[in-house]
Amino acid sequence: MALPAQDERTVPAVVLEDLDRRPFEQALDAIQALVDHHGHLIVVCSRAAPSGVRQRLHTVRSLLESDRIGLFDPDLPPLALAVLARQLRQLASCDIGPGVLASAGRLLTHYLHSGAVLNSVTRLDRVPVDLKAHARSWVPGSQFGVIAHPEPQLARIGPEATLAGPDFGTWMLLAKGQLQTDWVNTALAPAWNVLGLREARLPAESATWWGTGRLVEFCTYLPDLSVLYQLVTSVRQSVCPGCGIDVIGDRCVFCHATLPVHESHIPTG
Repeated sequence: MALPAQDERTVPAVVLEDLDRRPFEQALDAIQALVDHHGHLIVVCSRAAPSGVRQRLHTVRSLLESDRIGLFDPDLPPLALAVLARQLRQLASCDIGPGVLASAGRLLTHYLHSGAVLNSVTRLDRVPVDLKAHARSWVPGSQFGVIAHPEPQLARIGPEATLAGPDFGTWMLLAKGQLQTDWVNTALAPAWNVLGLREARLPAESATWWGTGRLVEFCTYLPDLSVLYQLVTSVRQSVCPGCGIDVIGDRCVFCHATLPVHESHIPTG
């Protein structure tokens, strides 16, 4: 899902729709055209996307024999992934090279807190669920607050329900599915001292990721481009030994080369 631009500088997203269903030659030509036009392409893909999408992405990249296509699929819920993609679009408007921009995705995941309110956890396999919580899922009217990132948490929603959140100022994005609840607005957001709250439509992969369509998904994030830029540019850059571009961290997203351990300066989570 491509979120609306955060500001007038945010680079537009290119959505590769129906990538696994369109003719292969058409998909190949579309991606080749993007690389030819922009120089480098960072593809942000959800792990909840159909397996055929990811297989096609890898096949296209292999056939094009291109180190200018970076495939990035962090283990984030769909809404958080959409937020991260927009942050990379914000940074793409700055004087940041493609290798640093692609590497920034791993850094910025550490500043996201993402979860959902669910009516049932019986089909939730992304977060550890004990037998008691499974049993409570069968009680009519039960709802659960779940954090998937950065650390798994689960609590049955009630007067005493709490979930640990960020210890720095963030905004919150909310996406409502088929569940009626105001708990995020009235309880969680105030408890987390969020600076503002916005709404978006629910990503197509959310029901698959969370195991139910009866949910409200949420994610806290840093919206300010100047803060994002400072975070990324404060990390020491190194030259990738594989493709020669500047990167941050211990691995190049484009050619997958590993940098020496002593040159890694961002969390690798």
